[in-house]
Amino acid sequence: MKRCAFLSTDNLEGYFVYDELLYEPLKQVGWLVETVSWHDKNVDWNTYDVVVVRSTWDYQQHARAFMQCLRRIDESTAILANSLRLLTWNISKEYLKDIASQGISIVPTLWLDTFDLSAVSAGFEHFGCERLVVKPTISANADHTYMLDREQLLAQAKDLKSVFTDRAFMVQPFIEAVVTQGEYSLFYFNGHYSHTILKSPQQGDFRVQEEHGGSMQSVEPDEEMLTQARHTMAAMPDDALYARIDLLRYQDEYVVIEIELIEPSLYFNMDTQSPKRFAEAFVESFGRGD
Repeated sequence: MKRCAFLSTDNLEGYFVYDELLYEPLKQVGWLVETVSWHDKNVDWNTYDVVVVRSTWDYQQHARAFMQCLRRIDESTAILANSLRLLTWNISKEYLKDIASQGISIVPTLWLDTFDLSAVSAGFEHFGCERLVVKPTISANADHTYMLDREQLLAQAKDLKSVFTDRAFMVQPFIEAVVTQGEYSLFYFNGHYSHTILKSPQQGDFRVQEEHGGSMQSVEPDEEMLTQARHTMAAMPDDALYARIDLLRYQDEYVVIEIELIEPSLYFNMDTQSPKRFAEAFVESFGRGD
């Protein structure tokens, strides 16, 4: 039986993790799965056949060390999934510039390298909106993500400067569809469509993650969503074992919020057949383990 490591972190308390739903389907095709923290420097990655990046949900706090870990895995005999090329491309949300240059519609964005109050404030006029979203280019789980009107921006300017002085970040218009319609996530395993969920924030919030009180429901995607997701997948620089395409309705079209290729929850709990689909895609990529 071959060995697969699911790359995780030291402490997942307070998080919702569904990757254990993959253990039995993968075992049935000859793969023994073990969860390993990326912080563990004593791991011999050569003892694994495949390492799949999964719940590494603190990587954004230690991005350089995380990339060093990924490079060590890539230099071992283990196969890293997703690939180092894809992970390197995806770790900063500046990849959105790349897909936009290929004709993919994204949320309109101003890109800033350091905090300047006037530059951020200019976003209100630039986008013609009353609320802005400010977030780092390297982030996960909505860490350091703010929704601000003009008064809130002024009131929190000091705190924002402390967070973003030496940290590249994005300024986007707040899109009302986040709260009125929700955010769609489409899941693909080895390029094959699996399932879709609709994520909605709790009352009074705009963050859709479960950890922030968001709710989830399974939905059937319409053809426009599927087309946008397919075009987005085609714009990526490498094939992906797994990909999550997050879409939002904006000005009569679906725009890409993010492509999640590093540590997205794949919500295997929301579709009973999705663990089997993942195992089938895994075998397509790496073969049976028995």
